[in-house]
Amino acid sequence: MEIGKVPNPAEMADRWAIYEVLTHHCRGVDRADEDTLKACYWPDATVAYGSFNGNAHEFCAVLPGSIVKYSATQHTITNFCPRVRDLAAEVETYVTAYHYIEGETEMTYIGRYLDRFEKRDDVWKIRHRQVLMDWNQNTEATAISTGRPFDGLARGARFPDDPLYDML
Repeated sequence: MEIGKVPNPAEMADRWAIYEVLTHHCRGVDRADEDTLKACYWPDATVAYGSFNGNAHEFCAVLPGSIVKYSATQHTITNFCPRVRDLAAEVETYVTAYHYIEGETEMTYIGRYLDRFEKRDDVWKIRHRQVLMDWNQNTEATAISTGRPFDGLARGARFPDDPLYDML
């Protein structure tokens, strides 16, 4: 597809479905929600996450137990660059991830996801994910978790305790 060419409605629908998978993956990581993570990958999908390289569903089973060592995380995606071709797509997505260990460390991770998607029975899911790190920064924790202006705010939590699950 030529950069800047207006996509047809079917292409827009495919792009939106792929983007939805990516945002739900971020939610699954941040909430430590294994089921949401698995819903983003085909059962035969693979991942290359550096310390884990193998079956994506096995990775999804391990990740929630690993991510909870952080008091909180937040993964945000930008620069969504899909190349959709019939039943396959290659997608580069920029990611910024914040990892907080209360009273200790604030880590910012800047990188990209290189995903190969497949469409099966009108459903898009990740077939393979490679994670790239462009840079990161670690600093001493400076977060203020109590007192003004934060009095009374609801707090995010992991699955199933996050207020999100009451809303859903």
